[in-house]
Amino acid sequence: MDSKHPAGRLPEPPNPIADDGDETRFCGTCAFSSACIAAGYDKPELAQLQCLVEHVGPFRAGEHIFRTGDPFRAIFAVRSGTVKTRMVDKEGREQVLGFYLPGEVIGLNAIYPEHFPCDAVALDTSFFCRFSFPAMSALASRVPAVQKHLFRMLSKELGSASLLAGDHSADERMAAFLMDLAGRYAARGFSATRFHLSMSRGDIANYLRLAAETVSRVLSRFRSQGLIRIEGRELELLKPDALRQLGQALLPD
Repeated sequence: MDSKHPAGRLPEPPNPIADDGDETRFCGTCAFSSACIAAGYDKPELAQLQCLVEHVGPFRAGEHIFRTGDPFRAIFAVRSGTVKTRMVDKEGREQVLGFYLPGEVIGLNAIYPEHFPCDAVALDTSFFCRFSFPAMSALASRVPAVQKHLFRMLSKELGSASLLAGDHSADERMAAFLMDLAGRYAARGFSATRFHLSMSRGDIANYLRLAAETVSRVLSRFRSQGLIRIEGRELELLKPDALRQLGQALLPD
């Protein structure tokens, strides 16, 4: 038995929470810092450009960051926690559209209609940077690197909608989902092999267009095949290369 982790329990993964930065340094998961730094702007210079950023939260699990139909005035960058976006039809049926991690931006799909076309719901205690979109647009017009970064985020948002397109097996969908999460955590400096699944099995199933029982069976099968270790919502990827191979058809090149 592992004396460090009794009864075979998985160790707690590092909690992916952004630092607050300071007067001269960006937060660790700032969604725009790479673009601004590449353009030669540091935090004081951005303040002079009146890029209005407000820290908001906490939002507790189940609370709305915005609701369908709310007027669009800002985009939200996740500082800590996890968010799901969803649509609810007239019969009250939910469709999960996506999940957002620290450093990712929600609300980009509201730019054209000028109102939010979906709900954003916190899955655990979450904090955000709220960017005034008029101020961000003004900054983008002055700083081409920021404008390019906005376009890249919009393109990625559109591309993610096609992740689940096509006729793929439950195993392929789940493998791609896990590897997509791993890659997004790694891109933000967090562990790519150990993380907490903030979303419920039901939410994962809804997103992957599978039955909740199917998700549970696939995870159990992955565990028996030695691909993952999982306890509750604590997950460790044991053979990420094998999972990537399995989900390759659904993953970007």
